[in-house]
Amino acid sequence: MKMPAVRYFVALMFLAAAQVAFANPFKSKIITGSALVITVPDDHFLKISNFTQQGGTDRGVVSVTLTGEDGGSANVLAATRIDLSTGTNSQNFPEIGNRVIMAGPAEVTVAPVTGATLFITYRKELNEGGGGSSGAGVTPIPIFSPTPPVTPTPTATASPTP
Repeated sequence: MKMPAVRYFVALMFLAAAQVAFANPFKSKIITGSALVITVPDDHFLKISNFTQQGGTDRGVVSVTLTGEDGGSANVLAATRIDLSTGTNSQNFPEIGNRVIMAGPAEVTVAPVTGATLFITYRKELNEGGGGSSGAGVTPIPIFSPTPPVTPTPTATASPTP
């Protein structure tokens, strides 16, 4: 009786370890009172798959400040309004949400909007491609062709003589 329980426990431990080792789940946050700040380190990127807003008159935005050598700051994504039944937007069709991917190093900020509830879903991932424009870390892939390339051969054409 104890042997099957031990086997199930061992199998469960392997599955749990695999989940922790390979899972990189999306995170969801509700923003109402304080700003959400996400730090994206070098060799990572941030994928935002959902950014919506309910209520408020101003539009919520995702701001990015690059912390690397390039520097700079910009608003990269505006919230999709989901409550268009009242106010000046009552006759508009529903909006289409967008996705955005940002490479690090950067600091992403979502400031709260007065009278609104913002909802964001994101995931930070390791940039395993690396390389960039310098070519460092890029492994060349040889391409083999099963047949040799065809080379044109000159042919003589006969022309009638008068």
